[in-house]
Amino acid sequence: MRTLALLWLLATPALASEDIPDKYPESPLYEKPVEVIPGVWSAIGATAPPTYENTGHNNNLSFIVTGEGVVVINGGAAYVLARALHEEIKAVTDQPVKLVIDENGQGHAMLGNSYWAEQGVTIVAHEDAAHEFEEYGFQILEGMKGYNRDKAEGTFLKGPDETFADTYIVEMGGMRIEALHLGDAHSPGDISVWLPDQKLVIAGDMAFHERMLPIFADTCTACWLETWETAFEPLGAEIVIPGHGHPTDMATVRKYTHGYLTDLRAKIGAHLDAGGDLADAYYVDQSDWADLDTFEELATKNAGRVYEEMEFE
Repeated sequence: MRTLALLWLLATPALASEDIPDKYPESPLYEKPVEVIPGVWSAIGATAPPTYENTGHNNNLSFIVTGEGVVVINGGAAYVLARALHEEIKAVTDQPVKLVIDENGQGHAMLGNSYWAEQGVTIVAHEDAAHEFEEYGFQILEGMKGYNRDKAEGTFLKGPDETFADTYIVEMGGMRIEALHLGDAHSPGDISVWLPDQKLVIAGDMAFHERMLPIFADTCTACWLETWETAFEPLGAEIVIPGHGHPTDMATVRKYTHGYLTDLRAKIGAHLDAGGDLADAYYVDQSDWADLDTFEELATKNAGRVYEEMEFE
């Protein structure tokens, strides 16, 4: 069953262009949830930046139907998105949502916690993600209000009820669900949710494809690569639900995450060896990745940030 599901996913065209209109206009969600394997669902977000049109749903919102309850991965970018996801869950199962796991401290992971808290659902995140949200939550909320306007109604700041440092294990309905902090990667408190029996990982922002990954000012790309090589890929996942992009296999996310980071670091390293400065670093050749969505928004920023990181390595 798992193999058939994966073959279907890989054979389905990944229509992820920013020019494609909302795929689910009757809902605040950008796309209707799909069942990736039996019991594991994901509402795939837009590959564009967050906008009023996509309601901030530009990451993947997943849920696991265990037999004894539902575990949701990511609170969502706004109250209205979390509520819309809950409506989809209720259309699939009568089981109650018992747990929300936030994949990091960014707005599209945590702002929808406000809805889930009103439903009495326990919310869990890594301790570093909780700290990020506590420190920057006001700015994150105001930023969401800026693009979402009336769609921000009902959203308030609500951090996790429980935090963990390394591993948070859930045994529910005969399923084992492992929330894992594998190491430093894209942003503080990044986690991946691993289903060992199903060989499926909900990778969070450890893994991207279809859109260019963003490198933040505090992203350690060397750490990200190390975490990938020593902890993420050795999980042995056969199916990957990335933080951004459609469900796929490990080889695909390796190319567009590990491969991109390795290539950009090599280009910036050569630029530094040649005595190049920051002004010219922005324009190192990234044409191999130009087909990725958000390339125009992110490529030069990413190059500059990697230069600043590598300059003092």
